Amino acid sequence: MSRTEREAWAESLVQLAEDLVEAERGNVEMIVECAATVDAPEKGQTPLIDAVLVGRHPETHLPSFQLVELKRWSSVTRVEAATAELVRVPGIGKPKRHPALQLRNVFRMFAGEQGPLRGITAECGGFAYLHNATEDSVRPLLDTLAPTGAYERVYTHDNRDQLLKDMRGHFAEDGAASEAERLLARMNLRNTPLLDAMIRSRGEDTVFTLRREQQKVAASVLERADRVLGSPGLSSPPSPDERAVFIVTGGPGTGKSAVGLHLRARFEAAGRTVKYASGSRAFNGALGEQVGYTKKEFKERFSFFSDFVQPPEPPLDVLICDEAHRMRERTEDRFRREERMGTQPQVDDLLDAARLTVFFLDESQTVRPNEVGSVSLIEDAAEARGITPLPYRLREEWRCGGSDAYIRWVRAVLGIEEGETEWTPDGLMHVEVADSPEELEHIIRSEAEAGATARMVAGFCWPWTRPRGKGRSARLEADVRIGTWHRRWNAKSDHFCEDGAVPPSTIWSVHPSGIDQIGCVYTAQGLEWDWCGVILGADMVRRGDRWVFRKGQWSQDPETKVRRVKVPGSFDMKLRESKTEADFERSVRHAYHVLMTRASRATVLYSTDEETQRYLKSCVGEVEIHGLRPTWENLPEEARKAHLPRPGRRAGRRRTAKARSANDTDLRLF
Repeated sequence: MSRTEREAWAESLVQLAEDLVEAERGNVEMIVECAATVDAPEKGQTPLIDAVLVGRHPETHLPSFQLVELKRWSSVTRVEAATAELVRVPGIGKPKRHPALQLRNVFRMFAGEQGPLRGITAECGGFAYLHNATEDSVRPLLDTLAPTGAYERVYTHDNRDQLLKDMRGHFAEDGAASEAERLLARMNLRNTPLLDAMIRSRGEDTVFTLRREQQKVAASVLERADRVLGSPGLSSPPSPDERAVFIVTGGPGTGKSAVGLHLRARFEAAGRTVKYASGSRAFNGALGEQVGYTKKEFKERFSFFSDFVQPPEPPLDVLICDEAHRMRERTEDRFRREERMGTQPQVDDLLDAARLTVFFLDESQTVRPNEVGSVSLIEDAAEARGITPLPYRLREEWRCGGSDAYIRWVRAVLGIEEGETEWTPDGLMHVEVADSPEELEHIIRSEAEAGATARMVAGFCWPWTRPRGKGRSARLEADVRIGTWHRRWNAKSDHFCEDGAVPPSTIWSVHPSGIDQIGCVYTAQGLEWDWCGVILGADMVRRGDRWVFRKGQWSQDPETKVRRVKVPGSFDMKLRESKTEADFERSVRHAYHVLMTRASRATVLYSTDEETQRYLKSCVGEVEIHGLRPTWENLPEEARKAHLPRPGRRAGRRRTAKARSANDTDLRLF
């Protein structure tokens, strides 16, 4: 859609909203550019409807929906004398279908087997609105030859009073927000956060509903596993040398982890030996802490990429590698014993570890130069073993409230790809720019105290001091300094600090006291919260029409040894060692891409640089609140799903593999 077309379409939406307000139905929720289903058989078979009005019926009190097709046509003429199914519109070359026919088709999809209205009792109708037209100028759409029915009404400027009357008949004065939230959930746009889903499963069943693309990936992996590993249905067992490799790519929130955990549960239920590995300490730390595993329980199921320097003997049946973009060139750590240091590329360690390996990765989330995970790296390593890897792409994104528009906007603003940098609110994600770090913190703390999940994160633009002292009594330095506002990074420690008040970095993201510290990309990657406050530092600043990337310098107090910013810029030592400036710039962009896609409802931005702050404000525009800001108090009860508490570690939770079957519908995640 061109910019002119979008402006015209927005004008029609504003007119419809004004009509609802005049009809005293301003509470009615409007879902714009809405697809009938995300699970259509093929892309292109899910037409978008301009708007779905959502509320509660005033008489039956049932959910009430109106499907709306907006047209800026000012006049039409009939194409054929005997029917009004096709009309000509001045300025448009090809004949257009009567909008009622599209409405009829869309309703069938909404109420069909894959639609969000399937199986529910609701009041539903639809209409076309030509607010620029008169009845005489679009007579072919209204006369006796035109389609008729509950989904074929047409309103013009002349019968606007009837539209207002009908809106009062379709919608009550309250209940709209709750019904809209239920509809978004039925459309799978409101996901259960990953960690909450894991807690809710309590080790007994899966709570992830895989969608079309995700289902295809899972089914393909499971089918190939039977050929590679053997199954009761095969006449002869496969060769023990048989191998398979899957490469699943997708952006943030496309469900890579959901598919991976679903596969882990299915393989464990089938009695396969399976491990779920990650390159992220933050993800694994949050997983182990929040779900309530003992160290032994966690180690049985999950691992790090660095754990496979010595391949298991015999090899695992399945190794699932999440966050595979974080693979290193080889496993090395100055604290490791020599026998645990890698002698070959880390990708080869992982391929040696199992007969079937599944890699999940997003190349736009590599945030350090030594993170080398890529599709080509895995393909080359697999083909060197005589294995042809099977590629899959997950395209539908479910993080950030299910807002594709927000994901595209973030990538455009950061210059990762071409796109529109002017944010258009879509009702799924909220964006605003705070005027100060104090304001950003106030917003994030207020939401956390009210019951939402919320965290503050920042670019790595200040020194990061290790805890001063030993053990639980160690103290943190307030390294992040913006004017008189001083705050601490999350603890660079594997232990609690400040007498237990500060959690270790691995669980900062989920521990209640984590709200008091600021995280960075390394402790936030793979996780999400309702609200996320993102501080952009001096490593990436806007100058004119381009981004400028800078490396910082520090000065050190000779007595305390505490470092402070001398020259603003990046203080990520790994990035400062980038082989090229292009590597450095790419890593910084990707880091902010990760940070700006951690929220499921609202992102609050602030830049320490004045020109960058002005640029962000120009991109976001004026924030029209009108009670629509998704604060905890403004959300309907159905949307107030508090973060689940960490369950206690308890023994005896795990069923044996023998007690489960591969076809068990209640599949364990853990």
